[in-house]
Amino acid sequence: MPIISRFQAIDDKDKTRAVRQLVEDSTADFDYFLMLILSVLMATFGLLAGSETIVIGAMLLAPLLAPVMGLALGTSMSHYSLIYRSLSTIGYSIVLSVGAAILGAFLFSVSNLSGGINEVILSRTEPSLLYFIVAIISGFAVAYTSVRPNLSSTLPGIAVAVALIPPLAVFGVGIAMFSPPIVAGSAVMFLINVAGIVFAGMVTYSLMDVHHKRFIAESTIKREKERIEEETEKIKEIVEESASSQS
Repeated sequence: MPIISRFQAIDDKDKTRAVRQLVEDSTADFDYFLMLILSVLMATFGLLAGSETIVIGAMLLAPLLAPVMGLALGTSMSHYSLIYRSLSTIGYSIVLSVGAAILGAFLFSVSNLSGGINEVILSRTEPSLLYFIVAIISGFAVAYTSVRPNLSSTLPGIAVAVALIPPLAVFGVGIAMFSPPIVAGSAVMFLINVAGIVFAGMVTYSLMDVHHKRFIAESTIKREKERIEEETEKIKEIVEESASSQS
């Protein structure tokens, strides 16, 4: 089919760059978690303030889309190390995001928590088939854009459509408000978005035939691991020097 052939005809260098970039962006390092927590806090305050503008800004800031797409890429490659790595990052991201949202909700003030359920929050607790379809379209767009450098300017718009951070922020707000319906609704919303994105990304990467790029993913994972180890050693040295200078 002509359409499938177009996917397979994508330049091999672009596929290599996309795989390498995706693995790097989904690395669970200090930068990743810092941006994640900042985006969740921003989304939490935006939700409680009833400001869609702030929530949209938080979506643009969030790095969570990278490990979700990494899961799609790993699945399409049958690359178990990448799958485990992505699932691990997503798991830690969920825990930290919910924790940051709970903290942010309490920081917002107890008075607002008593009557802080607004339309902006409720809109993230009502999952439907429409959201799943949007997630599928977004996953397809992200996967295709990742191998098309000339389309990179569209990523911010896709990030807003994906909306992974707001449901996690609402989840934390629901816990802070002791509201099971909000917690359940936001959890389902998040899972629907992740499932749609991973499914679409997996299909798209399979059409692109990136399976033979497994070695690129493996070498990048190894290099990123070494980079984190080097940074950790450097931090230890700085701490030790600081401690010795103070003693």
